[in-house]
Amino acid sequence: MSSHDPTQAASSKTEGSEPEPGGKQPPQESPWVFWRGVLITLGVALGVRHYVLEARYIPSGSMLPGLQLQDRLLVEKLSLRSRAPKRGEIVVFHAPHHFDPVLSADRSVGPLGCVLAHLPIVNSIPGVADPACDAYIKRVVAVSGDRVVINPRGEVNVNGSWLKEPYVTNYCPVNALGMGQCRTLNAVVPPGHILVLGDNRANSWDGRFWPGGAFLPEKEIIGRAFWRFWPLSTSGALTSSDPLRRSSAKAGG
Repeated sequence: MSSHDPTQAASSKTEGSEPEPGGKQPPQESPWVFWRGVLITLGVALGVRHYVLEARYIPSGSMLPGLQLQDRLLVEKLSLRSRAPKRGEIVVFHAPHHFDPVLSADRSVGPLGCVLAHLPIVNSIPGVADPACDAYIKRVVAVSGDRVVINPRGEVNVNGSWLKEPYVTNYCPVNALGMGQCRTLNAVVPPGHILVLGDNRANSWDGRFWPGGAFLPEKEIIGRAFWRFWPLSTSGALTSSDPLRRSSAKAGG
């Protein structure tokens, strides 16, 4: 006769037994719980990027030598919601094709089109990218109410004082008569607008050259660039002191 182990028999019955008739199955988690978490996380990330903070990189040489190509910057979007931009600050804004009355006359892409144009795979499809969806980065040199004069070299006079701009090393070349290819300006900055220029004055497509007008509407500003986080060798806060105050302090002694 074979031996009988009650403990083993009970164990086997428990592990391999079917649910008893009328017994309740444990509740199964709905797939929606997972996707809800994904959507919430994505929504928070997009909300932070849209309203608070985002990373940007430098795609051109218009801000040389201070900002090099492919530098990575942090752009914050909160401070300029409660105050006007200040001279010397570096701002990121919608491309002139988005707001310039001449450049935007034939614009057909909408907000959704710009979202698609920024997707990593979609933006490589011919015809998807649109210049109105781009963003520019420049420095504020004059604000609403300022009388601003720009000479052929790209030097800036605000309210009768020439700005001291140590971040500018490449001015526009001029001939013996003091004339060159860079455009001049003599105007008052209208309300709700600012004047932005590239630090690389000889190679920057900024307010001096926009066909519909020199001034950037403040509502077109995306945010203020305040920190370079890459490369690590040059990481740190971005200089944004008022060049007009620096000029006045220098002139006063």
